Amino acid sequence: MPKLANERPPNEFMTIRGHVLPVHRAESLVLGSGAAGLRAAVELKRRDVDVVVVSQSAFGGTSACSGSDKQTLHTANTAGAGDDFRALADALGAGGAMDEDTAYVEAVGSGRALASLQFMGLPLPQDRLGSVLRYQTDHDEVGRATSCGPRTSRLMVQVLTREAIRLDIPIFNHTTGVRLLVASRDKPRAIGVLAMTPNRRTAENPLGLTVFLAASVVIATGGPGELYRDSVYPRHCFGSLGLALEAGVEAVNLTESQFGIGTPRDNFPWNLSGTYVQCIPYIFSRDARGNERNFLADYYRTTQELASNIFRKGYQWPFHATRMLDFGSSLLDLAVFRETQAGRKVFMDFNRNPLPSPGDAEFSLDRLDDDVRSYLANSGALLAQPIERLRKMNPLSIELYKRYKYDITRDPLEFAINNQHMNGGIAVDTWGATSLDACYAVGEAAGTHGVTRPGGAALNAGQVFGTRCAEHIAARRKSYERIDNERALVDEAVDAILGSLRPGSSPKSDAIRKDVQNRMSDHASILCNAPEVKAAARAAHALNETIRQQGIAFDGPNEALRALQWRQSAIASEAVLKALVFYLERGGGSRGARAVCSPEGDRIPQARNGPLLDVRFISERAEDRAEQIHVRMDDGTIVCEARPIRRRDQDYRPFFERDWPDYLTGAIHDPATSPPGQAL
Repeated sequence: MPKLANERPPNEFMTIRGHVLPVHRAESLVLGSGAAGLRAAVELKRRDVDVVVVSQSAFGGTSACSGSDKQTLHTANTAGAGDDFRALADALGAGGAMDEDTAYVEAVGSGRALASLQFMGLPLPQDRLGSVLRYQTDHDEVGRATSCGPRTSRLMVQVLTREAIRLDIPIFNHTTGVRLLVASRDKPRAIGVLAMTPNRRTAENPLGLTVFLAASVVIATGGPGELYRDSVYPRHCFGSLGLALEAGVEAVNLTESQFGIGTPRDNFPWNLSGTYVQCIPYIFSRDARGNERNFLADYYRTTQELASNIFRKGYQWPFHATRMLDFGSSLLDLAVFRETQAGRKVFMDFNRNPLPSPGDAEFSLDRLDDDVRSYLANSGALLAQPIERLRKMNPLSIELYKRYKYDITRDPLEFAINNQHMNGGIAVDTWGATSLDACYAVGEAAGTHGVTRPGGAALNAGQVFGTRCAEHIAARRKSYERIDNERALVDEAVDAILGSLRPGSSPKSDAIRKDVQNRMSDHASILCNAPEVKAAARAAHALNETIRQQGIAFDGPNEALRALQWRQSAIASEAVLKALVFYLERGGGSRGARAVCSPEGDRIPQARNGPLLDVRFISERAEDRAEQIHVRMDDGTIVCEARPIRRRDQDYRPFFERDWPDYLTGAIHDPATSPPGQAL
């Protein structure tokens, strides 16, 4: 990664409650330095907006550190078949609960995002005639995705960082926003953040508090990666969902996440999709005594069915309740989940082919489902062993683990079912604007996805909305103007922070971490039921009430930031659970993230030896696809509300002479001037 540009000195200092705080002023402030945040910053600077970036860890987020075998950025057309923006928009929102105008914005912006990344140096693969190579991915039956290997998003961060440095954008590293500053003179409006920079502590500023004041704030801090114990997120990826909720910003679709197979975060967290499973390794479990079990043979009827569904996890990676049916690929997720619940560890062995199902023939490349064998044949990977097939299809995937001292050519690789991505987040409009004026959200921080999304669509969404919000901010451009109660707002924020940090309090960060993560992993993972979710929501609320009344203990200034982040994670956890309770009480059923188990369920997965009655689940209702659950925090209480998704007028067609004036006058940036269904 390139060396970061120098931070610029503060404009002034404020003395607040005995703390001397540096103050930085800018036209726009971006929280987060992942691919989405850097895109927003670069596009702002290109439009001559004075922008600064604040980052907890410049190269420590999910864009730079996490991923899968093939991370993807969507293209607008597809191999040999052609495509259009409407078809791509339909595919992006096919799982339901996604705003139709948002899906269209992401589709239209995908080509521009792809081309500009290539212009900045992203090495996307091409054929001899210059066409970008494409392939099929999760929830994508056409093949719209592309990739430059397992480090695609990291390379995106790299090229965007270089561009940010070239444009002389200040990046304040090891600096974390802990409270939004909101002015309420006419209507609530974001004017900056109070941040914490532990490395900049002084005797006059023992917590390293720093004030950033700006005319607009872009939240690009990623998802709430610390919510789950079983997680593939890098450590300390907290996101800003709790921070946003505290400031009164609305969230949406918090019930929707992605779970799937990946290596544990205690080792090297990585999604095991793409060629890691398309090479069809042997999957087994091992108990505490070292006894090995071919446990998938308890679920699939034949060796061919077992092996073919291992392969399909490559482009059907996320768990989905309906894919447990008819001996589908998510039956594998269920099997892995149950093995680990039973206290056994699960492994992939790339030096052995799958063992046969009882009474069936041995594994053979000649006995695979047609789609599986065809893919391997087209890849030139009809080779004897999984490691040979993997090396042929994606040699970088082997080298990736070697960097972290895991030699998968020699040793089996442990894995489990992990939380990987939140499809919900902060609610935004088609410009990335939130419910709080002058506040925007992009990347995983924004809840632009619905129930399901094609794999890699999140990278595309971050690039598209990073550009969109920059255009909107620049069109409404204004320098930060001092307001009368500026000092009072900073004083209020500092008071809130100091009130939360109480060295003698009984709640401690580590205890809160265990409480939050265990509750989410045990009661809000791929299998859940209404009574347990309700009990978990009550417990989460009780925890937050205790924190509000007693604060959080911390062991020295270094732990103060973590204490605040765990406080916000506890708020985010309650919001997710309350939204899930709201969904279930309205009759919601099983869909992308979870199977809602119930004795009254109408669907029962089958295994080789019969029905799995303990996993009987309730089907998703069709009408739930047409609405979203919005969440806000009102005086410490989580409030949920169901709203219909934003529709797009399918008959609307842009017309140059009619619509050009709206572009010239900037009217396109004001949704109030657009006819219903034409806010695109």
